[in-house]
Amino acid sequence: MDKTLRIDQLRLGYESPQGFHTVVDGLSLMLETGQIGCLLGPSGCGKTTVLRAIAGFEPVRSGSITLAHVLLSSPQVHLPPESRRVGMMFQEYALFPHLSAGQNVAFGLRRSPPDVRRARVAHMLEVVGLEGVAQRYPHELSGGQQQRIALARALAPAPALLLLDEPFSNLDAATRRRLRGDVRSILKAAGQTAILVTHHEGEARSMADCIGTMREGTLQGWDGA
Repeated sequence: MDKTLRIDQLRLGYESPQGFHTVVDGLSLMLETGQIGCLLGPSGCGKTTVLRAIAGFEPVRSGSITLAHVLLSSPQVHLPPESRRVGMMFQEYALFPHLSAGQNVAFGLRRSPPDVRRARVAHMLEVVGLEGVAQRYPHELSGGQQQRIALARALAPAPALLLLDEPFSNLDAATRRRLRGDVRSILKAAGQTAILVTHHEGEARSMADCIGTMREGTLQGWDGA
């Protein structure tokens, strides 16, 4: 299935008392099915705003976002987030503390039949190498384990696109180096199209097939890593 992402001349921003403030201007890129892309840049450059627009949390002022031949966003069209088949893995993991690891993974599968849901959860825990922790709660897991559960939860509904917002920033350096290779392997094995945002160049180069450096709301190229 074609899960190609196309962004064309994207402009994002907000109204202020002084007028319209542009955050992202003229951004264009294409990410082919199964590729991992990365938006690299410092805080405030607009990279997370782009992720939010792809997910459906930011309106598009001009330009368009298309995924798998479906128009997600334009000035005239805004598909709601729940209809986009876009998954997101947050910087702070956002695991539900009152749910077990298995229940967290199952959260996006609530509409699936119970037997299908159980099988999918078991498969995703196996994929991320945590078959034995389904009954544990987030506070009983290490930071690296929590990250893997967050990844399993994001992948469980089989999104057409996965967004990763600084997913390694809360980990110590050694765990971060180890897990970013593991996460890339998991995404590649699943054939998952994904976009990562980070301010860490080494992280970008170890994870991504395509890297675009962002500066002050503009994309400085979009090249293979």
